[in-house]
Amino acid sequence: MKTQTTIALKFLLIMTVLTGVIYPFFMTGVAQLTFRAKANGSLIIKDGKIIGSELIGQKFDSTIYFWSRPSAIDYNPIPSGASNLGPTSDKLKKQVSERRILFATKNTITDTTAIPSEMLFASASGLDPHISQKAALLQVDRVAKARNFNIVEKQKLVQSIEDLTESPQFFVLGEERVNVLILNLELDKLHQNVTINK
Repeated sequence: MKTQTTIALKFLLIMTVLTGVIYPFFMTGVAQLTFRAKANGSLIIKDGKIIGSELIGQKFDSTIYFWSRPSAIDYNPIPSGASNLGPTSDKLKKQVSERRILFATKNTITDTTAIPSEMLFASASGLDPHISQKAALLQVDRVAKARNFNIVEKQKLVQSIEDLTESPQFFVLGEERVNVLILNLELDKLHQNVTINK
């Protein structure tokens, strides 16, 4: 009996060291060597400061920026989650109606059925950093007007959206999408260049 207990304790100790220390350190080392940016959270750095992550959506509600997908948790990554409101919920219907009216009004859209669903419904995590290319293009007129862009500058903005559009993952998973934070950073760069060139 004592021998079996000793063997069990030794096995527990070996497995604890192996799976609790060696394996995590090994995987961390491999990740840091091969996928450093992703392993560290795909952080975005501007002027030496971390301003966000490619994986976490941020709140943009100013007319001079492209808007993100709505969030049931106000883009707070700590309690990541959805509203849990079902399709028969009056509260959900009211939220969607308000979002539809706001998006249509601010972006001068007459056909509200053309508004992509991701601009009306929050994601399951509340932190989705992407919108569809269509949702981005629908916001171009508002952003260009708010920044006083001329026709050429507006075309550059549309081209930026085209350039930043990501393909479906592994060519089959998901749809084409645009990362809102990265797009807004490019927008700021474009605006700076425009100001300098004027």
